[in-house]
Amino acid sequence: MLRDITLGQYYQTESPIHRLDPRVKLVGTIVFIISLFCMKNLLGYVCAAVFLAMCIRISKVPFKFMTKGMKSIIMLLMITVVFNLFLTPGTPLVSFWKLTITREGLRLASFMAIRLVMLIIGSSVMTLTTTPNNLTDGMEKLLNPLKKIKVPVHEVAMMMSIALRFIPILLEETDKIMKAQMARGADFESGNLIKKAKALVPVLVPLFISAFRRANDLAMAMEARCYRGGEHRTKMKPLVYKKADYIAYLILLFYFAGGICIGRLTFGI
Repeated sequence: MLRDITLGQYYQTESPIHRLDPRVKLVGTIVFIISLFCMKNLLGYVCAAVFLAMCIRISKVPFKFMTKGMKSIIMLLMITVVFNLFLTPGTPLVSFWKLTITREGLRLASFMAIRLVMLIIGSSVMTLTTTPNNLTDGMEKLLNPLKKIKVPVHEVAMMMSIALRFIPILLEETDKIMKAQMARGADFESGNLIKKAKALVPVLVPLFISAFRRANDLAMAMEARCYRGGEHRTKMKPLVYKKADYIAYLILLFYFAGGICIGRLTFGI
């Protein structure tokens, strides 16, 4: 299960999306997420699904690799669907015991499930096609205007990038610790919820110790190299927009305008 989480991982391959400026991918991901919450009918979500499928196809990242990350949110997805399905008032469709499924609840639950799935896969396209260093540079460039109000833009971008990069490292460390504990006779599967929680204590303690040790090693390494971020720091590979980036922005604009118009049609499903 832990190895199925793709957040923070980078998939090395050659594709037009890999070569795009990280700012384009960050803006594109934000625009795509906003569009998902602006759409009000099935036609809009079909439009978003087609756009997402095209991006995945162009990125050359295997679709199975992206969908692996969905296994980790199945429980969240089920809770979201169930809550919207039974707690939304409206026209009753099915009733049993004290629970009622309404037409509006069914529609809202379906849309929320579609939004969540496409949101996770859409975000995975960005992280799988962008290295952590490029992601940091892109965030810093986009947040540059906040420097005028004394926001430490470089530090914020660096912290977000390090946190994202540490996710697969900590997951791998957790997997190793769990296998070591299981080899010593630990049981993480049997018992009720309380017993399973108690069984995780021998995993969490060494995991926290390992995380703090890694953080300390990283801080010492940065200090030993006299790392100073922020002003007057040059880039080995400065970000420069190319023709493909402007074309990507134009495609993104057409998608957003067309998707919102189609997704908010009154005669849509």
